[in-house]
Amino acid sequence: MQLPAGKALTVRAAADAFLDSLRNPNTVRSYSTGVGKTAERIGEGRPLGSVADDDIGEALELLWGTAAVNTGNARRASVLSWLGWCAEYGYDGPAVPAWTKRLAVPDSETPARSKTAGDRLIARREVHLREKTLWRMLYETCAPAEEILGVNIEDLDLTARRCPVKAKGARSKARRRGQAREDFVLETVYWDAGTARLLPRLLKGRTRSPVFVTHRRPGPGKVVSPRDVCPDTGLARLSYGQARALLDEHTAVRGPGTGWDLHEYRHSGLTELGVQGASLLMLMAKSRHKKPENVRRYFKPSPEAISELTSLLAPGRQQPLTSRCPEAQSPGPSDSACRGGKTGLRRIRLVLL
Repeated sequence: MQLPAGKALTVRAAADAFLDSLRNPNTVRSYSTGVGKTAERIGEGRPLGSVADDDIGEALELLWGTAAVNTGNARRASVLSWLGWCAEYGYDGPAVPAWTKRLAVPDSETPARSKTAGDRLIARREVHLREKTLWRMLYETCAPAEEILGVNIEDLDLTARRCPVKAKGARSKARRRGQAREDFVLETVYWDAGTARLLPRLLKGRTRSPVFVTHRRPGPGKVVSPRDVCPDTGLARLSYGQARALLDEHTAVRGPGTGWDLHEYRHSGLTELGVQGASLLMLMAKSRHKKPENVRRYFKPSPEAISELTSLLAPGRQQPLTSRCPEAQSPGPSDSACRGGKTGLRRIRLVLL
């Protein structure tokens, strides 16, 4: 986009130029809301140089002052990036005022279900094999539901118990618009014996199409991508909304909408790994988080786990922790000998963070 010279740049022109400069379509979609609505609020036809810092702060406060913390922070970040881009290219304009601060992200309220509760749900006779496989796979991979629902059979490596997925905000291989799925850097998720036992029964010899499909064909008026339809049966990929409704149907005890959420399996899996002694670095590798504080929000040990940890402070326990398991004093493969101990050092390492 050709920008006007000098100080004649309008708010709308500056916003359009900034959005056109972005290469990642995910970033464009995210930033369009924050930048677009802010531009409308302060006046699209105004010269950018005439906008004061407080005008930006008031617009952010009026638009997203009562929104969720993550939403408000994301919109503030998009406007901050926009105005920083304008300043970098030499255009006079405002800045996000200091009083419009980034809010601290609260701890996640998503509960972590116990392993026993998850096993009990999957063991119920009335639960369909498709749901059992999906829930077990979500728990063992600790992956977001959107990623697992987007997997196709041809992506699966059943022998190695892994498959590539397109992660949220996946980095593109090439800087161009209209990327296909293959144009993104894919990440790998791993599962274990529970999922490995269920997957072959679910696939029933199918070698292509989505892993998780609906039980009915889509209506004639619904447009579905070829990758999201089984060419042999005509069944479409199971959507996030359908999967969420199925889980709620089997777990709600106080009416529709009160049951479990699909994202709870990610929290539950990571919490169980942490209680069993997985290190912070291993949890970050499993969850594919880039920041330790994000992993910490997922780790929610049960009261029983905290009580077990507290028992180490009981009177009479004068031995150091490592004396309980002599193998823990020497690094190497022998460290695995402590994993089965109820109060082993590795089991509580993450709890102490």
